[in-house]
Parts: sequence; structure tokens; C-alpha cells
Amino acid sequence: MYFVGLDLAWGQRKPTGVAIVDDAGSLVSATTAGDDASIRKAVEPYVAGDCLVAIDAPLIVVNPKGQREAERRLNVDFGRFQAGAHPSNTGKKEFAGIPRAAAIAESLGLDPDPESTAARRAIEVYPHPATVVLFRLGRTLKYKAKTGRSFSQLRAELLRLIEHVEALAHANPPLRVSDCEDWSQLRETVESARRKSDLRRAEDPVDAVVCAYVALLATRRPDDVTIYGDFETGYILTPTLPHDLLPAPAETTPGAIADAVVAYTERRPALEQSTARYLARLINLLDDAGINYVTVSGRTKTVASFAGKADRHVDGRHVYTDPLSEITDQIGVRVITYLYDDVAVVANLLADEMRLLDDRDMGQQTASEGRWGYASRHLLVALEGEQLPASVQVRTILQHAWAEFEHDIRYKGSVSEDDAPDLNRRFALAAGLLELADREFSAIRERLLSAEPSEPGIEVTDDPRIPTPVLATYLGTRFPDAGWSRTDHYAWISGLLLDLGIDSLEALEGELAGVDTDAVDAAMGYRYPAGAVRRLDDALLAAFGDRYVRLDGNAHRILLLENRLVKLSGSDS
Repeated sequence: MYFVGLDLAWGQRKPTGVAIVDDAGSLVSATTAGDDASIRKAVEPYVAGDCLVAIDAPLIVVNPKGQREAERRLNVDFGRFQAGAHPSNTGKKEFAGIPRAAAIAESLGLDPDPESTAARRAIEVYPHPATVVLFRLGRTLKYKAKTGRSFSQLRAELLRLIEHVEALAHANPPLRVSDCEDWSQLRETVESARRKSDLRRAEDPVDAVVCAYVALLATRRPDDVTIYGDFETGYILTPTLPHDLLPAPAETTPGAIADAVVAYTERRPALEQSTARYLARLINLLDDAGINYVTVSGRTKTVASFAGKADRHVDGRHVYTDPLSEITDQIGVRVITYLYDDVAVVANLLADEMRLLDDRDMGQQTASEGRWGYASRHLLVALEGEQLPASVQVRTILQHAWAEFEHDIRYKGSVSEDDAPDLNRRFALAAGLLELADREFSAIRERLLSAEPSEPGIEVTDDPRIPTPVLATYLGTRFPDAGWSRTDHYAWISGLLLDLGIDSLEALEGELAGVDTDAVDAAMGYRYPAGAVRRLDDALLAAFGDRYVRLDGNAHRILLLENRLVKLSGSDS
């Protein structure tokens, strides 16, 4: 089955957006067409079988004047979100005969009845109220060219819409657009636009994608759409307005939020570069300190996310009066650790090496309220030379799993109001169990570090490298005070050993016999116990010097190794 979106132009000389989504929710194409014949040619390959074509234009107009009942009812709900529909009547020349949308549907043999069970259908939709619901907006996005709207504002708002559509990859049902070449070109068009006409070329296909998604939603979740009006007098189908979604209040300074979003859109490319520098700095700090971690990732806040946060309001008042200054997570980095104890180690390291502006233990705050829930360490740090600070989240892999799952469930909004109390209780229970598991994992590590290592069972393979379990056991014995290292790091350094001609523990022991590893560790000056692989890495650097630095497997970190070699040389003198 295919889902087709048509952002139908009022005249045949203006472009109509055409989008095709397949049964798996993947965007097939997003283009434009001109007259009716070209529209039919664009969609015919996809409407021969089961299909639902969602058209942003009136299908049925019978009233001689005023507005249709469908428009009146929709405007009652969505007018306060600035998403009301314009009146349609037969007194207007475009509806005096058969509406253009109806003629296209008829020529394709599509049933326009919204209640029909036919395999090939057409429905009337309206993107503005759809975006309000799908993206939980307090007001519509202002990406349509109108008097008083600057190019910068239009570009920022259209980028917001694009990012919101891309986020539907995590919705129910999901829509996947990022792998579609047409979509990539649309995004590039908007990002590189210099004139309003550049934006108009992208606007119609993006609207058509929204229409196609409404068709997908209506098919997969028919209970979550509302039909305003009826088949006899005209109707509009749109996602159902949630009871808890409220319109955005009036701004204290009109236009301030829009201006902030425009400014953020302009500064974001520079922030992306800053994010990359923060990320590289944090990874270097963690590696040099020998701290074990699962992942370190960074992101620059999307325009849509910034705009949504800037427009956040509580009790009818906006939370931020100066969003550009007050929203501090424009640059974000996340460190995921294996163990709870390592969260504090990472936080202390960042406080030592960067300028610490704020430090909040969200888990402690939750516990102080006598409950279980979200747990994470939130730090705000700054680097000299960077325009903005970075918001750094540090949490264990179990805390991360809870936070991601909880966010995903609430984002999709598939939990009813009646089920919310039980959902909250279950999330609290899960948080308590995971806190207990974090404590047990820390206890397990302490037990393993204090236990005598045993000989591992070795699987015979053709790999000439020292097997990972053999190397891990050896290093655990040779460096009993060292922390754990990541499994893939053991395999990685085993490859470096092979490049040095070392393919057995006997050969490795012979090379390290003349190295005072305790002195090497002291020369490095780690504030925290280095991992076992880092201890071996330092010992090999001491034993082989520049030869080790120049190995192909070290090409990505030559400068770092040279700096560490200088430390070793200083200790010798």
C-alpha cells in the first residue's frame, strides 16, 4: 500500500507538492508537479493498487457562500493555535464547478468518502492543524511567505518543520525520510537558500510529506484522527487535538521568540563546530585519565528543539525571557559509564579540567523528594575560546536505558490519561530496581578486582593475535590495581602487539621485562586508576618509543602519543 500526499496548488501554473510513502513508512519521493496531467503521471504508478491519497485542498464544496461546516468546526478547535482553515464556497471561482482536488481524485478512480472501506481512496487533509498535533505546537510554524515575514524567519521556520518531520522516525507509526534523496535535496535547498524563492521550491514538497504522513496515521491509527464535517457537505481529516495541548500565550515582547529562533538558526553552524571540539576534548580527557566508559556522544540542539524550548510556557507565562542566553544546552555532550561510581569520577575530572559553571545530581534531587525516577549528573562546563558552554550529562548505562525508554514512551504520547498513574508507578519501580542493579554491578567489580584471576578457556582460531580473554587475564594479573577496559580495546591493542611482532604472552613478557611499569604510571600522573589497556599502552610506548607511535594503528593519535612520550622522557631526565 502507498500513501500519497498532494499539497495542491490553486492554479495549474503553480507547483503542487507530491510525496509518496510506502507501506513500511519510508519516503519514496518528494517532488513537485504542475498541471493535472503531470500530477496524475507522478502518482499513477503508486495508486494502481491499494492506496490512500491525502490532498490539501477541498474535495467537496456545496455551500454557496460563507464557510463549510467542516471549516467552522475545525476552526473552533484550531483557530486559537492560528491553524484555522480559510472559507470555501461555490461563490469562489475555483469551487464554482468540480473542485480541482475532486477532479483529480475522480480521474484516478479514487473513492473520496472518508468512511469508505475501499482499497483505493482519497481524503481531504490540512497540514497546519496536523503539524500542531503531531509536533505539539502552541502555534503554527510561520514558514509561509506573508507580508512582514523576513527571509531569515521563513528559513528558520521551514527548518523547524523539516526537523520535526525527521523526528517522526521515532513516532508511531514511524516515517523515515532521511534515506530519501529527494528529502536530502530539500534540506540542502533550505539550508543553502539565499532568497524567498529558494524556500518556496522546498515548501510544497515538505507540506506534501506531511499530508502523506496524515494518510499513514489515519490508516495505522484510525482512532487518533478526527473527521470534521461529513461526506455530504465537505470534510477535513486531521490528527485529533490532545486535551492537554494548549495554545502558546502572547509574548511579552511580540516577535522576541521568532527573533531568537532566527538568531539561533544563523549561529547553529558555528555551534556544530564548537560541539565537535567539546566532544573531542572530553574524549581526550577521559582517555588520558584512563577512565572506562561506554560511549561519549555530542549533539547541537536542532532548530526545532530550540524553538520548542524557547516557546515553553507554564501557567500562561513563558519560561524564558531571553532564550538565546537562558537555554544552556545548545551544545550537549553525553557520557555513558558502565558503573555508578564512575559517574562521580567523570564529573570530578571535568570539574578539574574545565571551568565548571553548574553541577546538578538529578538522582540526588529525586531521592531527596523520597521517590525514584530520572537519575543523571548534569554539568555545565566551559572551554576557553568557545562561544558557549556545553551541557554535559553523565549517567550509567542502566540510567540511560531508563531515561531513553521513559522519554520515548512519553514522546509518542500513546498512553491514555487513565493509564498514566499506573505508568508512573511502574517507571518509578523500574528506576528503583535499576538503582539496586547499579549498586550490585559496582560490588561485582570490587569483588572481581580483589579476586585471584583464573585461566580462561580458549577457543582455537586462525587469528594470530593474542586472544582477548588471554590478554585480559594477563593484564588483570600484571596490573591488579588497574580499572576495567572496554572489550574492544583489548582486541585493538592485541592488533598493535601483532604489528610489533608480539603474538604470545611469552613474547610480551620478554618485551616488558625491562620496563618499570610503576614508574611509567607515575610519570603519566593519572589522577584516577588507568584501565588495564591504558597501562599496557603506556608500557609499550616506553619500550618502543617512536616506533610504537608510528604504527599504522596509531595514526589517529600520533600527537597524543608524542605528548605522552614527552612525559616519559621528562621522567627519565
